[in-house]
Amino acid sequence: MMRWICLLLSGPLLSLPARPCTLIALGRNATVDGSVIVSQTDSGPNSRIHVVRGRRHPPGAMASVYWGLQDPKFPISEPGEPIGAIPQALETYTYYHSAYSALNEHQLGIGESTITQRPELCLKRGEGEQIMTIEQAQVFALQRHKKAREAVLFIGKLMETYGFLPSTGEDGEAVVAADPEEAWVLEVFAVGKGWKKSGGKPGAIWAAQRIPDDAAVVIPNWSIIKEIDPKDSARFLVSSNYMQEAVARGWYDPASGRPFIWQDAYAPLPQEYATGRFWLFAATFAASAGKWPDRKLAPNDAYKTISDYTQTVEPLSLYPFAWKLDRKLSVEDIIAFQRSWMQDTIYDMSAQPAWLVPDGKGGLERSPLATPFPNKALRTLLKLNYRRPVARHRGHYGMVTQLRRWLPREIGGVYWVYLDNPVISPYVPMYAGALDTAEAYKTYDENSYSEQSARWLIDFVDNLANLRFQDAIQDVRAARDPFEKELFAHQPAFEQEMQWLVQKDPEVARRRLTEHCVRIQNGVPPLYIKLRNELITKYTNNRE
Repeated sequence: MMRWICLLLSGPLLSLPARPCTLIALGRNATVDGSVIVSQTDSGPNSRIHVVRGRRHPPGAMASVYWGLQDPKFPISEPGEPIGAIPQALETYTYYHSAYSALNEHQLGIGESTITQRPELCLKRGEGEQIMTIEQAQVFALQRHKKAREAVLFIGKLMETYGFLPSTGEDGEAVVAADPEEAWVLEVFAVGKGWKKSGGKPGAIWAAQRIPDDAAVVIPNWSIIKEIDPKDSARFLVSSNYMQEAVARGWYDPASGRPFIWQDAYAPLPQEYATGRFWLFAATFAASAGKWPDRKLAPNDAYKTISDYTQTVEPLSLYPFAWKLDRKLSVEDIIAFQRSWMQDTIYDMSAQPAWLVPDGKGGLERSPLATPFPNKALRTLLKLNYRRPVARHRGHYGMVTQLRRWLPREIGGVYWVYLDNPVISPYVPMYAGALDTAEAYKTYDENSYSEQSARWLIDFVDNLANLRFQDAIQDVRAARDPFEKELFAHQPAFEQEMQWLVQKDPEVARRRLTEHCVRIQNGVPPLYIKLRNELITKYTNNRE
């Protein structure tokens, strides 16, 4: 048996791209409470989250366009390197700023996922006059708009006028812009190298589609928009060149009689790092909607994880733009999905045969060291096939944003945030009406460990858990889950109290909201210092 495992593992290692973000959004009739939800995992490395206050600006003022919003080396007060400017709005709104800013005071929420584009469209900074990154466009949209549709049109116009500049590698971008009534998917592709603003051509290719109120979408670093009807402006919004670029480059022939499929035109052939997450979402939440590939593991079925010649390779067309789910989902459901390492499927890295050890009874069992988050050196040592999960150990932060039309905007929008790895981290609430975040959530230097940084403390626990993951994850849950359970249990009563206070005195209510959120966030560092100490004591190498 062991000789057979060695033979199976002696082939070349599989290497898949590390595009990190999984974006999920739900219309208001697809959620248990009627909220619109937009979420994403693994945002950019600048995991510091702070509030930028709205203000009034003089006529003629200009707003800087920055490069480096994702880079934590820049001070919070200087978010990046200025590379251009656009006309400033007379009034800007308060919003939460981070690598990918996600919520403003008016319950406009935005989630992001990098999407793969054809190599001919790719470019790097300096290979054209493009200056508008998606994260900068998100900031401008949150500062200036209250509604999702308005934000989509605004971002599209920014991209056409100033040119879309990829900032995560050389890829395209997708965002979901949502408000308490509706949500839209916006996909943006670059136009390649050499674009000049004075040339008169759009600096990006973009299309947007409204998410049906009773449906959900998942964007696992891949385009999901398919056929487009630009005449149906209630459902679709497009750039002037949305089809022409594909025609001009030979990717679509109008005389062919085939419909124009946006996804086929601008994205390359699909890869498994994306289709695996499409499949997981389908198998988890829409099992009755189709016949999905068989990728679940039976007991003692670890070899299925490396049986390349028995795995189905499905067409991308199998997965729709939007899903009618088997049941309505809650914030907690999305959090649970964000924590998935694809347990008990062929994508579960802790289930690969390299982790099997003798059980003392003539058989094999999974080692307590088996982790779904092996680093590169360990993958090389054990010859593990890399699989792209939803949760990632090499993460930054992520969120679930809940938008509710029946509540005052100050408490209707809730930005549930985790740091580092969602499997390890707790989620904490940040309300739309709050005016600050805890210092621990504003502090992070990737080159210097600090116990004043919640991100570093969670990362410390994440690293310790990998000493003996199969056991340590139970300890993490024992500490984290009661903390979260209490937050969700007290949420209705707190919001009922705040609803009354917002009506009576909005300024006092905002201060109370801020105190509430900061107090919860301040509870994370001592909890994770205690957990860290317990883990190192329990799993120290002095015991064996």
